[in-house]
Amino acid sequence: MASKPSKSLSNKALQRFKNNLWGVFSLSFIIICALIAIFAYAIAPDNSKNANQMHLSIHSKAPGFTVEILTVPSKNREENFFLNNFFFGISNTDSELPIESYNISEQGIEIVPYSEGELQGLTKVVPFDVFPSGLSNEAIVRTYIKEKTFILGTDKYGRDLLSRMLIGIRISFSIGFVAVFISLLVGISLGAVAGYYGGKIDAAIMWLINVTWSIPTLLLVIAITLALGKGFWQVFIAVGITMWVEVARVVRGQVLSIKEMQYVTAARALGYTNKRIILKHVLPNSLAPVIVISAANFASAILLESGLSFLGIGAQPPMPSWGAMIKDHYSYIILGKAYLAVIPGLGIMSLVMAFMLIGNALRDALDVKG
Repeated sequence: MASKPSKSLSNKALQRFKNNLWGVFSLSFIIICALIAIFAYAIAPDNSKNANQMHLSIHSKAPGFTVEILTVPSKNREENFFLNNFFFGISNTDSELPIESYNISEQGIEIVPYSEGELQGLTKVVPFDVFPSGLSNEAIVRTYIKEKTFILGTDKYGRDLLSRMLIGIRISFSIGFVAVFISLLVGISLGAVAGYYGGKIDAAIMWLINVTWSIPTLLLVIAITLALGKGFWQVFIAVGITMWVEVARVVRGQVLSIKEMQYVTAARALGYTNKRIILKHVLPNSLAPVIVISAANFASAILLESGLSFLGIGAQPPMPSWGAMIKDHYSYIILGKAYLAVIPGLGIMSLVMAFMLIGNALRDALDVKG
């Protein structure tokens, strides 16, 4: 009778994770958000670069607002590669005019621009010669006048809020990935060296860790950002540099206990170099808690970036950032249009909560005692 193969620790951890409902749900949500971040411009109704197509006459409209839009093509159109447009948006120089009504005349298309309240806008004429030649009047109307629905409404500049929310996911995911990558690179390297070699090297690295730890994170990020200048990449570096400390402390503690194990002693007896012992034997057995910390750091990075953007020193306009969107519209909470600030706030909250829940699920799954 054949005996059943014993399950490895990794299989047991995977099974425990699958049994965690909130962990699986959070992972699914994060995967969906990641796909949206990659294909944002293909999904967004406004696929212009940074979703920055403004319609000032229809600013701050409620979700579900519908209006007819006349697109006036630009004569200076930029031709870009398909992949560039797909991943980074179209450099759109066309003008979009919200209209209440239109009429075809001999001179062109007579339009009544959209206006608030009972005051009716003055009639304007858009001549036919601004449109491509060879099109009939009916073809021009059919091609360049469309009814557009703003599912989440418009912001205070009349931009599509849904498009800016979708593209804003990229900022959050980018800052999370880069910050976690920098923190892992620095934290694992310094923590492993400090724990393995000990002595003066350990004392020096621990002094650096304690000094960095004693400075408030947000204050340190602001100082680094101001020193490097305002901008997208500066925030990446600033947030990543401030998040390595916890990783280094955890890795150091793991290495201190693992380096006394018998298999490490055997590796030394076989004449393996310290570099090989650290990379091949010590680090692979000490990364379980680091994975959990990485999920928490991802959430912290998103919150830090949102806070910096709210303060005006994060991602700079017109780049869509959820924190900057809250900053632009938090005053609308008392004006009866709280959704302009609540929607990006819910986006931040849901993404941060997903990473915290998946971190808890990973902690439970990787717990050997469990």
